[in-house]
Amino acid sequence: MKFETPLLPGRLVQRYKRFLADVVLDTGDTVTATCPNTGSMMGLVAPGSRVWLSTSDSPTRKYKHTWEMVEADLGEGPGLVGINTNHPNKLVAEAIEGGVVSALKGYPGLRREVKYGKNSRIDILLECAEKGVCYVEIKNVHMMRKAGLAEFPDSITERGAKHLVEMSDMVRAGHRAVMVYLIQRSDAKSLSLAADVDPKYVQAFKLAAAAGVEAIALRCRVTPEQIAVEKAVPIKA
Repeated sequence: MKFETPLLPGRLVQRYKRFLADVVLDTGDTVTATCPNTGSMMGLVAPGSRVWLSTSDSPTRKYKHTWEMVEADLGEGPGLVGINTNHPNKLVAEAIEGGVVSALKGYPGLRREVKYGKNSRIDILLECAEKGVCYVEIKNVHMMRKAGLAEFPDSITERGAKHLVEMSDMVRAGHRAVMVYLIQRSDAKSLSLAADVDPKYVQAFKLAAAAGVEAIALRCRVTPEQIAVEKAVPIKA
């Protein structure tokens, strides 16, 4: 996924009201940007952090800037972290269609935001006359507290646990279901579930895995010009 216009670099002043962030651009101007992330963004919101914003000219938007990425360093050198949770579905769809995700190859049909379960929508539904259907749920990952180890979730997610239950139901109905953890940072070597943050989610994950729900973690290459899925990394119990 390439950004349509060049991102604007700056320094974070503060994130507040969850969905807003004040940023001093390198030009010296101070702007308020939309923060498209409902999580805690643990470790990524320190004032003074180097950040990058995208710009929109849409007349219907209250804030023309969107916070896209932040620089983070856990002692092994600075790297970029994508924080926009609107991107993962598109990134994974591009990767599947480009043949990057080996575990999800062989499905000629791909639809997004398809209704299923109890008043829910699956992020991606893959379809094949021979293989059947595959339900793909995508979660954005950006938290890292130990160098190289990405973690999910960064806050309590009852909705995430609900999705795991509904995907288990799809497996029991004879379909395939895959959880995809999309890591928007280049420094991740593996993924782990953060039991100290949301133990109920971890328990739901274990029950889903026992029911046959699969899980894969995909690491992205993140630059100010584009974000793209790079490779799968192992998930540690």
